[in-house]
Amino acid sequence: MAVASLSSCFSARPNLLLCNLSPRPKIFAMAAMSEDPIREWILTQGKATQITKIGSVGGGCINLASHYHTDAGSFFVKTNRSIGPAMFEGEALGLEAMYETRTIRVPKPHKVGEFPTGGSYIIMEFIDFGGSRGNQAELGRKLAEMHKAGKSSKGFGFEVDNTIGSTPQINTWSSDWIEFYGEKRLGYQLKLARDQYGDSAIYQKGHTLIQNMASLFENVVIEPCLLHGDLWSGNIAYDKNSEPVILDPACYYGHNEADFGMSWCAGFGESFYNAYFKVMPKQPGYEKRRDLYLLYHYLNHYNLFGSGYRSSAMSIIDDYLRMLKV
Repeated sequence: MAVASLSSCFSARPNLLLCNLSPRPKIFAMAAMSEDPIREWILTQGKATQITKIGSVGGGCINLASHYHTDAGSFFVKTNRSIGPAMFEGEALGLEAMYETRTIRVPKPHKVGEFPTGGSYIIMEFIDFGGSRGNQAELGRKLAEMHKAGKSSKGFGFEVDNTIGSTPQINTWSSDWIEFYGEKRLGYQLKLARDQYGDSAIYQKGHTLIQNMASLFENVVIEPCLLHGDLWSGNIAYDKNSEPVILDPACYYGHNEADFGMSWCAGFGESFYNAYFKVMPKQPGYEKRRDLYLLYHYLNHYNLFGSGYRSSAMSIIDDYLRMLKV
């Protein structure tokens, strides 16, 4: 069964509107303003002559998801009647970037468009899930191959801003990873926490960590690798041949270790890491940096779901401040 959209491993994500995103290149052509642009696309560019069934697909809480059965094959469609196409454009660009590495399987995006009465949609390849979820070594190997193949000459960032859950994720290009991660990831989440909850304590301590975290990257060569960005168990599946599939990305180019940031909610085992590091060798200080990448996602969960995640985020910050003696 296909999984519909981004969601938390513990709670439903609120249907927040996307905001403050930079202009996006219109790489995925917008649909014509017909009464049913999804049906129109499927029956023209999708090369179908009839739609035989439309079924609801569960698993998501931000968007509605459907399985379109046609005489030309199946399509997976996500719709959201509350927002414009920016979120789906970001998703499509991420899926296309991962697809082009020809490493790990992802659903190929076909179309992003708007409804004439408001809202937007994305049409993509339908993948029939159902294989065993036990092949973690293959997942680790193929993820590493994607990181190795997906490089950027522009530095750290992405072509557009996108979302992590429903939180805006700022991807302005930078040549400095430590600066990018400090400002666009940790700093952005800390500001959200201060603005939303008035949490000046976590904001101030978090910024002290940002200002002193450079020593955690000594003797490390950091190349901009294509990251999935939100790799938890709900965004990992296996097709009928038990090949791993990753979906619902929050892609950007960053330090490969950052893709383990949701490991607390992904269930990666020893076989996953062993296979991964055979392709992308572990770098000095990896263990010391591991929680730094967890912190971004704990902060995001704090901002999305409330105080239940604050203690985990603050504990990581406090541990680093003690380690760094600041």
